[in-house]
Amino acid sequence: MRIIGGQFKGRRLNPPAKNWPTRPTTDFSRESLYNILTNRVDFEEMVMLDLFAGTGAHCFECISRGCEDVTYVDQFAPAATYAKEIAKSLDVTDFIKVFKTDALTFIKNNDRQYSFIFADPPYEWPKVASFPDVVMASNMLSDDGVFVFEHQKKHDFSGHADFVEARFYGATVFSFFEKK
Repeated sequence: MRIIGGQFKGRRLNPPAKNWPTRPTTDFSRESLYNILTNRVDFEEMVMLDLFAGTGAHCFECISRGCEDVTYVDQFAPAATYAKEIAKSLDVTDFIKVFKTDALTFIKNNDRQYSFIFADPPYEWPKVASFPDVVMASNMLSDDGVFVFEHQKKHDFSGHADFVEARFYGATVFSFFEKK
């Protein structure tokens, strides 16, 4: 796994993934996503939230591209520790806040808005189908923000009121949502 673009382009992320309950987004899918986002967002002005952040690859991708306000959320303690270690090694600890908690608890207690929210829950998580409703109802997404939800093809969010589009990469789907 590597950072695709920006200041840290090419930097490898090698988490001690033995027995980790995470499934990182592939480099191919992540590169495709960030090619799309490059035309839609200003990374330097972005306030980013990564839910189910795992290795933190999306956080560090945004930081690498100029984002200085990133929030990382994952309940798996070794993953959160790894994200802190990577932030320190890249000398970007001032740009990232790491929360070791589950996404639903974070959302419930959050009072900030974000211009980019990324969420990649476990594919078999029982609340996948309702999660876009939770995020969009939380008022966490800024009026001009974008929420990208990574999921399997068996879920179709095209009927959601805030759905914009879906992009397919093998078994992976990125559904985009914006406030309407």
